[in-house]
Amino acid sequence: MFIDVHCHLNLLDDIEGALTRARDRSVEIVITQGVNTTSNRLALDYASKYKEVKAALGLYPSDVEKMPDKSIDKEIEFIRDNKDKIVAVGEVGLDLKEAHDFEKQKRAFNDIIALAVEIDKPIIVHSRKAELECMEMLEKGKAKKVVMHCFSGKLTLVKRIIENKWYLSIPGSILKSEHFQQLVRMTPIEHLLCETDSPYLHPEKEFPNEPCNVIVSYEMIAKIKGLKLKEVEKQIEGNYKTLFGKVI
Repeated sequence: MFIDVHCHLNLLDDIEGALTRARDRSVEIVITQGVNTTSNRLALDYASKYKEVKAALGLYPSDVEKMPDKSIDKEIEFIRDNKDKIVAVGEVGLDLKEAHDFEKQKRAFNDIIALAVEIDKPIIVHSRKAELECMEMLEKGKAKKVVMHCFSGKLTLVKRIIENKWYLSIPGSILKSEHFQQLVRMTPIEHLLCETDSPYLHPEKEFPNEPCNVIVSYEMIAKIKGLKLKEVEKQIEGNYKTLFGKVI
């Protein structure tokens, strides 16, 4: 089976159709990300409605900047209260490209790292233009179960990710991206997962992307690593099981 560890179902116009197309291509696990109060609740709703959908709850950096501190604390408490209904904390992290109050982003991310460690859930990390800062905060917070989502940072940092025994999730845009292709060449397959970031990062640079296209990531990993697709399928499933504790 195929697994999409990072998408945003709430941003798709045809969720039913997208999940049907995913099932038809043997995509059996789809983790939809929450990024704010609205999408967190939608993620829980989708997870209760569709058997293949799993929920991750989080606070996106730009959303954090718009929220009063009390609202951030309240949403962190909401995630804590729903820990038994989620498979991960995400999408969370730092973003220097769109930052207006980077210190506020860091304060919230620090609290979210502590929460993920406390409830023993993987943390799915957005780190655009702030990769080193994210990694240093994760290390300081003693986060062990980490997925670096769509990692676009310097390739010199990949060794550090591997040494920390974290994971990198590879988007379908690897089809045309030399950066992600090189990242896969450098990274042992034991540290790889696959994602779509739907509706973004379509392999052919179209819009919208869908979970069914996660297969492109698997195919490219197989091609780069010189493995059969079935071997990659089995390894990624094993990686998922190791990180998340169970497959279904």
